[in-house]
Amino acid sequence: MPLQASPFPAGELDLDRYFARIGYTGSPRPDLATLCALTELHPAAIPFEAIDVLLGRPVDLGLAAIQAKLVAGGRGGYCFEHNGLLKRVLGALGFAVEGLIARVLWMRPPDAPPLPLSHMALCITIDGERWLADVGFGSCVAGAPLRFDSLGAEQPTRHEAFRLSRRGAWTLLETQLAGEWQPLYLLAPEPALDVDYVAANWYTSTHPESGFRRELRVASTTPVRRMALINNRLTVRHARGAVERRLLSESEIADTLVSSFGLRLDAHSAGQAAAIAVAAAAATPA
Repeated sequence: MPLQASPFPAGELDLDRYFARIGYTGSPRPDLATLCALTELHPAAIPFEAIDVLLGRPVDLGLAAIQAKLVAGGRGGYCFEHNGLLKRVLGALGFAVEGLIARVLWMRPPDAPPLPLSHMALCITIDGERWLADVGFGSCVAGAPLRFDSLGAEQPTRHEAFRLSRRGAWTLLETQLAGEWQPLYLLAPEPALDVDYVAANWYTSTHPESGFRRELRVASTTPVRRMALINNRLTVRHARGAVERRLLSESEIADTLVSSFGLRLDAHSAGQAAAIAVAAAAATPA
């Protein structure tokens, strides 16, 4: 019986160029120290963004396309691109890594109807211990691996604390904000296949109810601060607790995408995204 072709087109992973992109200069090994370094450096260097979705452009999950965009092209991406790239990097380094898929709960009312499974994360096993890694959850990425089986335990990071708990067969990830635990997402109990992400990516990038079709969302997380732009609202949260917020004009949004987030966007694309963001902000109830 012939093998089924992978839904991800074949391509050659350029580890050296990836390490240069995120600023990693160590000696990579399939160990916890390397995983910690990569999960901190990656979201600091490669922003979270879905500008292509906002502008009606397709999102290709093939390795060649992801490397061309996130590594060589100076762009960012969303979870399937970020974690899809990291999964390939970890696999090439000899890590035991599995893909996961989750239902997003972040910033949704408790009685809101459930969303489809539309978020990608990773499970890495090191010396028999499982770790959750996620470099693609926008403005609330942990920036560090989390112990998967330390259920209920508070796990501090350079920013917020996180914790994992069971909800039946599913695993809930929460973060602590202003002294309260807020849900981020529910992880499905079984590992996901590549084809699951192809289907989820199709929904997330094309369905009219997808938030990425309606709003500009950009974020970056470094060890010292989180920066998030939602439409025209820019928020900077410093690791020490200070928060800065301001509303941007259309021209300021276009400039911020390039100057503050470091995205290599042409002027036309930046201007289009900024115009949509301003219109979306005006249509959003105060």
